[in-house]
Amino acid sequence: MPTPLVNELAVRVEEDIVRVRQVARAAAIEAGLSLVDQTKLVTAASELARNTVIYGGGGTARLRILESGGRRGVRIEFEDHGPGIADLQLALQDGYTTGNGLGLGLSGAKRLCNEFELKSEPGKGTTVVITRWKG
Repeated sequence: MPTPLVNELAVRVEEDIVRVRQVARAAAIEAGLSLVDQTKLVTAASELARNTVIYGGGGTARLRILESGGRRGVRIEFEDHGPGIADLQLALQDGYTTGNGLGLGLSGAKRLCNEFELKSEPGKGTTVVITRWKG
């Protein structure tokens, strides 16, 4: 049985990034994550929401609270239909950027989460799924 959706948010403008942060924090609290784990999840979500707006031209964030094998966590899926990423391995390297940032968005988000999945196809968009488990 699929995990019920807690929230689905449009991520199109700067204000939507703030909303993603707020909803991610609320979901993390509900899932019982520690303050440190809440902060890691919210930071990763913020970076990925920003990427969705800036590089993906906007998209959607879907949040779920997970329960599996006695543990709880939060999963957030970011999806856009932007230009996609041609070289996923390069995009995940620290310091790589196609913009004006530090090049730590994707790689940093990956380090902050327990699970990280990146799918992208040039011309078809990008999907990033992150999960942070309690504990």
